[in-house]
Amino acid sequence: MINPKISIITVTFNAENVLERTLKSIQRQEYNNIESIIVDGASNDGTLEIVKKYPDVVTKWISEKDNGLYDAMNKGLDLATGDYVWFLNAGDTIAKKNILDYFFGEEFTMRDIYYGETMIVDKKGKSRGNRRLRTKQDMTWKDFRWGMLVCHQSVLVKRTIAPKYNLNYKIAADYEWVLESFKRAKLILGTKHKVSCYLEGGLSRKNIFKANKERFQIMKKYYGLIPTIWYNFLMVFRFLYTFAKLRRI
Repeated sequence: MINPKISIITVTFNAENVLERTLKSIQRQEYNNIESIIVDGASNDGTLEIVKKYPDVVTKWISEKDNGLYDAMNKGLDLATGDYVWFLNAGDTIAKKNILDYFFGEEFTMRDIYYGETMIVDKKGKSRGNRRLRTKQDMTWKDFRWGMLVCHQSVLVKRTIAPKYNLNYKIAADYEWVLESFKRAKLILGTKHKVSCYLEGGLSRKNIFKANKERFQIMKKYYGLIPTIWYNFLMVFRFLYTFAKLRRI
């Protein structure tokens, strides 16, 4: 059995209330080749005390001021030494203790990307249901014309093809990062297994208008202006149709 090294990168800032459950979920993993990296933005609460509490989990960590979330993620990429990188932010958890064994078991064939489904949880870790946008097993980069079809936290990317985050985007750089990763990938494995539990209320949820504006710019860059307008029109129509249908039930 091949046993690739997985670099789990966690970006934190004043995350003392949620970080521990993330580290515990890494600690519970049955897979035995994990590198856990903490990139902290100079927290002034108890975040670093929690980091120091788990020396058996955290492989390396830094704490310094950064230029925002995606700058911190780029620092994590620079620190990573694994075969694959996996971004799991403070408050997010790994859905199953054996998910990596499923990906990298006896039938393992080296892929460029592994991905799966996502559960949404609240601040207490309780389930709020599955993510609205669902994946399909044969996704390509062209499918992202329909939006962020797979959660950032449910994607493992081979480090040699992983791009840096584009710091020109403040909200939606993760959308471009996943899209570009899929575009670079040749072999991809999708699964209906839940990969991560995502803490609701992320950056894009708090800045929906700006996030949508940045996503439109990214889509235009990859797909062209007219297709982007068309697909956004179809997405809005689909949303309104579904909403109206639910109102009639």
